[in-house]
Amino acid sequence: MPTNIESIRPQSWQGIDDIVIVGGGLAGLFCALKLAPRPVTVLAAAPIGHGASSAWAQGGIAAAMSPGDTVEKHLADTLAAGAGIVDEKIARLMISEGPDRIRDLLSYGVPFDRDLEGKLLLSREAAHSERRIVRVKGDQAGKAIMEALIAAVRNTPSIRVMEGYVVEELVVEGRFVSGVIARPDAGKSKTRVAFPARAVVMCSGGVGHLYQVTTNPAEARGAGLGMAAKAGAMVADPEFVQFHPTAIDIGRDPAPLATEALRGDGAILVNAAGHRFMTDLHPDAELAPRDIVARGVFAEVKAGRGAFLDCTKAVGAHFRELFPTVYASCMEAGIDPVTRPIPVVPAVHYHMGGVLVDADGKTTVDGLWAAGEVTSTGVHGANRLASNSLLEAIVFAARIAENIKGILPESTLYEWPKNAGENDELVTLEDSPQLAELRRRMSEEAGVIRTGEGLKALIRDIARLERENTRIRFSNMVAAAKLIATAAYRRQESRGGHFRADCPDTVESWRHRTYMTLKDAEQTAAEIAG
Repeated sequence: MPTNIESIRPQSWQGIDDIVIVGGGLAGLFCALKLAPRPVTVLAAAPIGHGASSAWAQGGIAAAMSPGDTVEKHLADTLAAGAGIVDEKIARLMISEGPDRIRDLLSYGVPFDRDLEGKLLLSREAAHSERRIVRVKGDQAGKAIMEALIAAVRNTPSIRVMEGYVVEELVVEGRFVSGVIARPDAGKSKTRVAFPARAVVMCSGGVGHLYQVTTNPAEARGAGLGMAAKAGAMVADPEFVQFHPTAIDIGRDPAPLATEALRGDGAILVNAAGHRFMTDLHPDAELAPRDIVARGVFAEVKAGRGAFLDCTKAVGAHFRELFPTVYASCMEAGIDPVTRPIPVVPAVHYHMGGVLVDADGKTTVDGLWAAGEVTSTGVHGANRLASNSLLEAIVFAARIAENIKGILPESTLYEWPKNAGENDELVTLEDSPQLAELRRRMSEEAGVIRTGEGLKALIRDIARLERENTRIRFSNMVAAAKLIATAAYRRQESRGGHFRADCPDTVESWRHRTYMTLKDAEQTAAEIAG
């Protein structure tokens, strides 16, 4: 950290932002709206709605809202998908509050699909026992939700949106987080700006861009997780990374997604010979839990047989109307999904692990809350149930707002100091050589299939890359990668999204969540380095 930043002490700042939210995705915007009329500053690296995984979500939000569905059924499906380590109490809380949060979104103008009678039109996705996915135009839920929330935020005077501010570090005063330091102009400015705050809410998204193949936007690089860990926050379950089985394999970065709803509507997975391979692997075939489907697809690709999502019979001529986003991605690559199977490959899609938070979104560091994919609430366990992620984001974002309003008295919003020093660590659009290598090595050794020896080699490589590139943003990403790799090395079993080829069985003694700090990860890395 540059000395000119270290010398800044939060109590010396004369102005203070009441609440700063890091991230302009679903969790951040929903939390800001729920905090109104409390003054809030939202810092977003890209224009809000861009650079957020929420906007790319195709499936929708899971909520027990149909006449035949119940909280208990939704909970049972969540527990089953989570492979034995879901926090049942927290999951029940989330599912119980889901319908009210859907109604909140409706009040903000989200145009969820409805039937001819005006009732919400619900679909089914993998590992759900009921049709409970609230969608928009088949595969446009994330986009429509974000558009509605952005409009609501723009019309809320108490929310100040600062777009193009790349947050680089949390300011820690003793055991308190008391602000953030960000770089404006989409990270291209030499000047860094201090945002002191009484409450910081981290809603920075996931870790997908730490891997070579991902469906996440480039902004999802694990930086928020790394910043929180460097500030001393406890991290939970970092080894559990979910790979979406059906990213469209056309060489794009990020990879476009073929939504799981296609398989929910009857699309099948075949190899180049036309064999439907998932029937060999699981009774639910294409609707098996995502980790099983991802490994099935990975095996076919690795064996050279290829994997393809065949929608020609199940969706056919209605493809463009029902799934316009997927249709457009395919057609841009010269693939007509109405008549041809879609080439697919597993891609990092969601991180079940993250900053440990309680039922009110509080981290283990005072002054720091977190919501969305950057967190680990315990509701996903070892494997997230489809469409529970957006549900988690809105439920806990709302709970954070209520918690902050309950414990922090009203404050006046003041100006902040304009300068927190300068340096030359500018954001570039291209990956640095070290980041490109990190992404490749993470995919190779901490990907769909892992081994102890491979993870040891990865951890050594991470240490080397960290020495080669000491820039603060890269160090945030390295911290996240180190947590994932060391936790995966330490968990000597296979469970949910974590599969060890050298430890392929699920072991009862490992039926518990992982809790670790960055110091724990560094100690494991040091032991491996010898």
